[in-house]
Amino acid sequence: MRAVVGVLVVEGAAIAVIAGEALAAPPTAGFALAAFVALLSIVHTELATGIERIRRRTAETSYFDLSSVWTFAAALLLPPILASAVIIVVYAHLWQRVWRPAKVPLYRHVYTTATVVLAATAAHTAVERAGGLPGDPTDMAGVLGVCAAVVIYVGVNTVLVAAAIALSSTEGVSVRDLIGRLDDNALEIATLCMGALAAVALQATPGLIVMALPPILVLHRAVLVRQLEEEASTDGKTGLLNAAAWQTQAARAVRRVQRGVGGAAVLILDLDHFKHVNDDYGHLAGDDVLVAVASSLQSVVREQDVVGRFGGEEFVVLLPDLPLGPPGRAELAKVAERLRATVARLDVTVDTADGALTITGLSISVGGATVPADGTALDQVLKAADASLYAAKRAGRNLVRIAGAAEIPVQRTGEASRAATS
Repeated sequence: MRAVVGVLVVEGAAIAVIAGEALAAPPTAGFALAAFVALLSIVHTELATGIERIRRRTAETSYFDLSSVWTFAAALLLPPILASAVIIVVYAHLWQRVWRPAKVPLYRHVYTTATVVLAATAAHTAVERAGGLPGDPTDMAGVLGVCAAVVIYVGVNTVLVAAAIALSSTEGVSVRDLIGRLDDNALEIATLCMGALAAVALQATPGLIVMALPPILVLHRAVLVRQLEEEASTDGKTGLLNAAAWQTQAARAVRRVQRGVGGAAVLILDLDHFKHVNDDYGHLAGDDVLVAVASSLQSVVREQDVVGRFGGEEFVVLLPDLPLGPPGRAELAKVAERLRATVARLDVTVDTADGALTITGLSISVGGATVPADGTALDQVLKAADASLYAAKRAGRNLVRIAGAAEIPVQRTGEASRAATS
């Protein structure tokens, strides 16, 4: 309910801003420029998605459309009401060509459009108070106004998106979840900078804007390549790294240890009696359990740890930057026990032919090994962790074993009835 109220407030604010702009200062000029900017955005989108194979593939991933080039240019150049009109046209076209085929909910797209309208209006205000776009290189007030507009545009958009995420989340969210990844934010800022340059070109010599399209399209394709690379490294079922991508990162961490930079460790985790889940509830329910377990593991590891799916019901965790010797082994044991206890408390609601059911009594067995104490190469450490995992299985499951250390017994307090059913 909080999320619905928050979304409606933002969308209502955007509508109020547009209505206020239309009533306060009806535009008398700039219609042709607004149409030209909207047309440029449409041409950009069509060129970027013109190859059906790439368009279809990107529709299945998080698609970065780079439309901020044109929405920001419109915000700097045009009266707010015309800039808002350009944004609505741009996002309506994106909905038709990109987001609707990707089955993105319409309400989410409308909310995104509203946040961009508000961000663009705030950016325009910053430039207007600075005296408009700079007319020559010595107009430092104009240059600072554009810089302020970039910061304000990013700030407003980020805050509104973060608010929606926070209000819609039923669990705790991290700062990274709220503000996004550093490279995505850097790409957005770069896109806005290109929008500012496009605005200056449109103001001075509109014909020169055609020279901006090739670098924008090259940047766009580079983003698509990155997205496809990320898709290739991700397990499609759980969203974690797949085995190959995880091993690449783990091998990099092991090489750092080989160069004398700290220590590292790996954990192998196996869901106990997972076959019973598939047999009793069906494979789709088993998939739901895997997704829930993956999410719970990801939520409780340290920020620098890397979780992956090793295959089937097995997961792996890389713990880089551990201290050497007993302190590192103790930290490894602490993380392993936290993971085990988290899964032991997990309830997963699944849809079956008999209706919604809640699966309880899940548990994992965990085996761990450290670098360099248990091996100086990744395959050696994985073998040591795998041997520890099977020692945990043989000892009764739902417990942790660390190579070269005594077992960590299962914590039965409050878990006895749940663990006994696993």
